[in-house]
Amino acid sequence: MSRCVRDLMSPTVRLPAEGFAAVTMSAPARTYEVKTASRRSGSDALLAFASAYRDYAHQHPGRYAATRHPLPPHLMAAGRAHAELTFAVLRGYGLSGDDAIHAARLIGSVLHGFADLELSGSFSHSDPPSEESWQRVIHALDATLTRWERE
Repeated sequence: MSRCVRDLMSPTVRLPAEGFAAVTMSAPARTYEVKTASRRSGSDALLAFASAYRDYAHQHPGRYAATRHPLPPHLMAAGRAHAELTFAVLRGYGLSGDDAIHAARLIGSVLHGFADLELSGSFSHSDPPSEESWQRVIHALDATLTRWERE
């Protein structure tokens, strides 16, 4: 049985007793106390947020995979909570409105892309280690957000 399937079958994911929040990105926010990221600013908040995202993907690959599916209407609050956390990080860069939406999509794309490739083993066949790439990715995201051209 794959690690993803075992992760989804874990007792902590039984629904509805535990609730859908157990498999949404609200879970890493609680687990890693990412709400404190909203009290940080700029690169500190981005690093806390991104690290929680990546750590959760590695520690719970099945649950992480489940977060990649659209939520039914009655569970949209979990998706909004994750979006609000992302927007809190972006406020540290002075981004709001449409700029924040575009930047949130960029962050989500980069974090998901990196986590997905890393989990599939795409980075394990070569040096330097993916951790070095991760640090550079976060630095590049920070630089992009710092210099974001506002509309």
